[in-house]
Amino acid sequence: MLVTLNEVLKKAQEGHYAVGLFNTTDSDMLQAAIEAAEEMRAPIIIGTAEILLPYGELKLIAPSIIEAAKRATVPVVVHYDHGLTFDRCIEALKLGFSSIMFDGSAGDEEENIRATREMVKIAHSFGASVEGEIGHVGNADVGDNETNDMYTTPEEALDFIEKTGVDALAVAIGTAHGAYKTKPCLDIERLKAIRAKVDTPLVLHGGSGLSDDDFRTTIKEGISKVNIFTDLCLAGEKGVKEGLEKGVGYLETRNIKKNAIKEAVKAKMELFGCVGKA
Repeated sequence: MLVTLNEVLKKAQEGHYAVGLFNTTDSDMLQAAIEAAEEMRAPIIIGTAEILLPYGELKLIAPSIIEAAKRATVPVVVHYDHGLTFDRCIEALKLGFSSIMFDGSAGDEEENIRATREMVKIAHSFGASVEGEIGHVGNADVGDNETNDMYTTPEEALDFIEKTGVDALAVAIGTAHGAYKTKPCLDIERLKAIRAKVDTPLVLHGGSGLSDDDFRTTIKEGISKVNIFTDLCLAGEKGVKEGLEKGVGYLETRNIKKNAIKEAVKAKMELFGCVGKA
């Protein structure tokens, strides 16, 4: 069933578990994610990000994602991740996405607040939920996740939520997008302070590559949504290599790839504690 972030994250927050966002760029990844959620009886968030559109055009993949969500026997949020432009966010809403992340975190803070507030008004008129970001979740390839003056402060988080009305908030506590070159150092005390200050569900970006203990700790201390993509790509690559080594055909290789991604999704669901929560 197609739902918004509000239907799954508040329950996760109350139950002290997290729901995974698994970005998908093709039907193999989509099928893997939906099958995993149904087998594990877990809520799930799927979708794509603006930066991923060159690998799966929005108008092409949106109908498949939305139809799969509607047919699913578990709650599925269809989420547009890291929307960087109003035009693309509005396009996603018109195509039927039930949730939007508007990401103005790389620019001026006041402009981020103004633009996010406007996106909240628009998305809510569509019946969709909105995630925002304050602070800067870094990029692993340049290591700017280690620059702690870009981390979210509790005061910033509260001010941002009160001024924008977002349904979920991505916070910067030391994670990064992409594959880590060095072990990330997470500021758990900062996360605790943010959680104590605000009641809005908190989101951890840059989840791929963190240790199991990192996930358990951040979820215990208040994270309700975790974004995963790189780990799915790595699982898919491994599946393709396995198919090539076995010398099977294209279709069977795709099936091996799909199953490898599905197992990766299921493992994360076990770790996040959302199994059986649908």
